Amino acid sequence: METSPRKETAGELVRIEQLEVDFDGFKAIRGLDFSLSSGELRFLIGPNGAGKTTLLDVLCGKVKPSKGKVLFRNHVDLTKHQEHQIAQLGIGRKFQAPSIFVTLTVLENLLLSMRQKRGLLSSLIAQTTVEQRERMKYYLHMIGLEKKSKDKAGSLSHGEKQWLEIGMLLIQQPELLLLDEPAAGMTDSETEKTGELLHKISDQQTIIVVEHDMDFVRQFAKTVTVMHEGSVLCEGTMQEVQNDDKVAEVYLGRRGER
Repeated sequence: METSPRKETAGELVRIEQLEVDFDGFKAIRGLDFSLSSGELRFLIGPNGAGKTTLLDVLCGKVKPSKGKVLFRNHVDLTKHQEHQIAQLGIGRKFQAPSIFVTLTVLENLLLSMRQKRGLLSSLIAQTTVEQRERMKYYLHMIGLEKKSKDKAGSLSHGEKQWLEIGMLLIQQPELLLLDEPAAGMTDSETEKTGELLHKISDQQTIIVVEHDMDFVRQFAKTVTVMHEGSVLCEGTMQEVQNDDKVAEVYLGRRGER
């Protein structure tokens, strides 16, 4: 059964033109042009302060730019919408630290995210439809937590908490996911599973990932955008990016090819 919105096979999902973000005179983003097609798994890399997280903040409505256009699905200008409206349009954002309800079970966390209503959990559970229960089961399996569905979220490992929060976003069926360092602080095996999860998700949805772990990027990135001083420096496959002299100078070489 189809439990997730199928991505379009082609077409631009996001187009950003001449974006500028000014924080009291400091230009965090300057003259940035960026585009993203439906169905892409795009990694954003670059030194600290390059503007990667600020770009995600603009896309989800947390930060308003001083100049530029941010078009979603060719016609929706995200700069004219508030955060909650952008979430309703189909853009989901996950920050670096997991934000889950630690005293509730894994299943209850997913249920609250799906229903997006507050009230007695017992009544929320009773009101779920067969389709909604199937959807919860589907995403529990996708994030690898089906055997822990009745465990309290606070008892999960760091990696499992991150997967749960990704599941809480997925169950709302966004068209675009924005993930900030999803593999940070994970064990090697958790990092591997996270990369595999991103590839699974990208069969259905479009994803932008901000990441600092170069090994993780090398292993799982399809297309990489390198940012530097608030602009796009280079874009391409990881191989193309690594062979670019400008990138080696400002980022990869300086960081000692971690």
